Amino acid sequence: MPTRPEILYPLFGQLTQFSGIGPKIALNLAKLNIDSPRDLIFTLPHSLLIRKKIKTILEANEGDIIIIGVTVDEHIENQQKNKPYRINVSDVKTSFQLIFFHSRKNWLRDLFPIGDIVIISGRLEHFEGKVQITHPDYTCKPSDIDQIPLIEPVYSLSAGITQKTLSKSTKQALKGIPDLKEWINPSIINKFKWPKWKDALQEAHFPKGIDQISINSPIRQRLAYDEMLAHQLTLAIARQNYRKYRGTENLGTELLSSIVMKAIPFELTNAQKRVILEIRNDMSQPFRMNRLLQGDVGSGKTLIAFLCMVTAIEAGGQAVIMAPTEILTKQHEDTLRPLAEKAGITLESLTGRDKGKNRKAKIDALADGKIQIIVGTHAVFQENIKFNDLRLAIIDEQHRFGVRQRMDLGKKGDAVDILVMTATPIPRSLALTNYGDMELSELDEKPTGRKPINTVMVSNSRIEEVIERLSIAIKDGSQVYWVCPLVEESDYLDLTSAEDRARQLSSVLGQDNIGLVHGKMSGEEKDKVMSNFIRNKIKILVATTVIEVGVDVPNASIIVIEHSERFGLSQLHQLRGRVGRGIDTSTCLLVYASPLGKTAKKRLETIRETNDGFKIANVDLKLRGAGDILGVAQSGLPKFRMADIETQSDLMELAKDEARLILNNDPSLLTEKGKALRNLLFIMGADEYIKMLSVG
Repeated sequence: MPTRPEILYPLFGQLTQFSGIGPKIALNLAKLNIDSPRDLIFTLPHSLLIRKKIKTILEANEGDIIIIGVTVDEHIENQQKNKPYRINVSDVKTSFQLIFFHSRKNWLRDLFPIGDIVIISGRLEHFEGKVQITHPDYTCKPSDIDQIPLIEPVYSLSAGITQKTLSKSTKQALKGIPDLKEWINPSIINKFKWPKWKDALQEAHFPKGIDQISINSPIRQRLAYDEMLAHQLTLAIARQNYRKYRGTENLGTELLSSIVMKAIPFELTNAQKRVILEIRNDMSQPFRMNRLLQGDVGSGKTLIAFLCMVTAIEAGGQAVIMAPTEILTKQHEDTLRPLAEKAGITLESLTGRDKGKNRKAKIDALADGKIQIIVGTHAVFQENIKFNDLRLAIIDEQHRFGVRQRMDLGKKGDAVDILVMTATPIPRSLALTNYGDMELSELDEKPTGRKPINTVMVSNSRIEEVIERLSIAIKDGSQVYWVCPLVEESDYLDLTSAEDRARQLSSVLGQDNIGLVHGKMSGEEKDKVMSNFIRNKIKILVATTVIEVGVDVPNASIIVIEHSERFGLSQLHQLRGRVGRGIDTSTCLLVYASPLGKTAKKRLETIRETNDGFKIANVDLKLRGAGDILGVAQSGLPKFRMADIETQSDLMELAKDEARLILNNDPSLLTEKGKALRNLLFIMGADEYIKMLSVG
């Protein structure tokens, strides 16, 4: 691991070095993710407390935080338990009370001697017609009035931590900030009129006015950009590290591709043609491909994946596509095998379900190169699986794969090209944040003939009416998905389970018409039910969210999502995407339980109003935040302390361009500017990426 420069040591010392922080407070600070002086200075105030100096409370409004001189008139001690201790005081014109709960009376008598003038600060309140200040935050002699700050930063707290503790310890931490050479390009600093790093931190913690707390202030922008630049540098280093190992120039002959194209009964969209060219161009380069393919539900990603795998076969290698579930693996196999057979390509599947001789035969055939395309779950990337000559690895729907996992996949062959596909549209700011190490392709067109899905919100009080309508629909030849949030009945949640709903629908619509699929069933059981649904032997498939991703049954034209208020926006969009794949007009019924909360209502209305996955993703980002969308734990999405990727995506774009330019000019960060940037990476905790930098 590279060594942290000595100049940065003060930022990473023990918190207990500061007065006011003992072991207990240090533990409480850890709950706020504050473990070092650096963490203290990176924990910025979220608002300001502004005090007004006044002579009499008659000059103030309720809620004002005031500084005022008062004469102590009387102590009123209440003998009843849990009743407050009161002190009558008067200013130059009127009188009011100071209120104290659970305070020691001797201490209060010493602090407020009768007849003395005392300076106090606190929030003015009215209670039962009386003016009062409860627990003044500052108390001092008239000669010390200037020690009470007129403007004070307000921090987020946890149990056992007060504003004074954070403010006092931050002040001490700020004294240890070293003088460092600038790492941001001077043209950027001049353009935005940003302060120096050290000055920005000082001003962020001791702002002169409310405008300096704003996310758009030069101070906050500067600090946000530092964080974003460090993050984008780590992604650019990962990208550089990935590309420095030579790739294989996978040039297709078009012989097999032309056979596949003739077998496809429709014309590719312009977006599909463009994306195939982008991917094939990357595959033909002497460096390894690392690309993300984003496409909305039903935009035709699987076909693109197959055509690119065919290119890898034409170039003499093997290809793998990894799906998140066994259901989707089976579907990929069923969809792609006929096309593979026409082109004389050997395609097989491999999941955790393959056992014994069958499994060994497949593993041996992969190692010998007899299987050219393998479709599977994560089982295909287990250590004992060896490929003869893997050229292309495609990860379908695994948008939770972080940078490190993507790099690990590349180790399955000598020079594996990586393509990650997601049908969960990701807002541009998140794509930049989580996939800055990758090139990006977008499928922004749907195949011709796709009709928009009619989406309707229905209260669960009308469930009988819904079932009645479905009875008519299935008699007319329609097939239906019915999605429930739970597999079986729960003692803790008042929700209809998939098992209960399947039983009820069977009793009303006939057992032969109803199938049930959920995650607790074995793969064979799920496959059997899905196969019957695909062959139209079952009319209504009751399921949990196992059918969320990629399942394709063109004859299914209705989806009922029960307790839809409990699902996330992108999940609702994915579920709705199971219909609208055939020639019939499709319907999505969002069944909800009243009363709807504000956020749940916004989610359902968004789904009802648009079929555009990218618009939906942007609303989802506003409602839930970045971490929830990508799943912070799995995605490696950084937890920014000072940057807001939702509102500062323009800065992230700038940081991405700048990071790539920096590494193009100084790949090992060895120039003076490069060394300053190494300091930034150390400060931001990106030590592991510094060791990836090539030397020379």
